Amino acid sequence: MVAGQLRDRGIDDERVLAAMGRVPREAFLDEGDRPRAYEDAPIAIGFGQTMSQPFMVALIAQAADVRPGRKILDVGTGSGYAAAVLADLGAEVHSIERIPELAERATDRLGAAGYAGVRVHVGDGSLGVPEAAPFDAITVAAAAPRLPLTLYEQLVLGGRLVVPIGRRHTQRLEIAIRSPEGPAVLHSVPCRFVPLVGERGYRRSGRR
Repeated sequence: MVAGQLRDRGIDDERVLAAMGRVPREAFLDEGDRPRAYEDAPIAIGFGQTMSQPFMVALIAQAADVRPGRKILDVGTGSGYAAAVLADLGAEVHSIERIPELAERATDRLGAAGYAGVRVHVGDGSLGVPEAAPFDAITVAAAAPRLPLTLYEQLVLGGRLVVPIGRRHTQRLEIAIRSPEGPAVLHSVPCRFVPLVGERGYRRSGRR
C-alpha cells in the first residue's frame, strides 16, 4: 500500500508514509471486511458512510501539515482510522461524528489499537467543536457545498482547513489557510466523498 498507492502517487511526506505503514487499517473494519483493508478504494462501514481509500487519508494528512503536539480536529470520525493516523503523527486529536453508533464503535477500536487518547465527540461536524478550539488544522472527510466558515473560524492564524468542496458527486479537495485577510485557498485534486450533513453542510433532504 505505502509503495504502490501512496509513494508512487505523490505522497512524499516520510512521516505520513511511516504513519500509514504503522496504523493497522484492518483494525478499524468489521471482520468480514478485513481482507479488503488495503484495497485502493473506499470501504462501506454502514449508515451510508465509508472508510476513505488509503491515498485520500494520506493526502489529507499531508495537506494538514500535522506535527507532534499540534491540536487537530478530524470531522467525520467514521471508522476511526483517519483519526488514528493523525494521532500516530503525534497530534492531539479531537474527532467528531454525527452518528452515535459509529462514534461508539470508533472509540472502542481506537482504544484497542492503542489510540485511546483520541477524543471522539458526537454532534454536527459542520459546526466543529468550539469548546476545544482553536485548532492547528481541521480535516474533513465529507464534502461541503462551500467553504465551512464555522470550521475555518476555529483555526489558529496560519492553521489549515482541508475539506472537499463541491456538488454531491463532483468535488475538489481544498486547503484553506487562515490569515488576517481571510481564507487563502489552495486547490488540490478532484475527489468524491459522502456529503457533510449538518447545519453548515448538506441537509438530509438533499438541500444545501
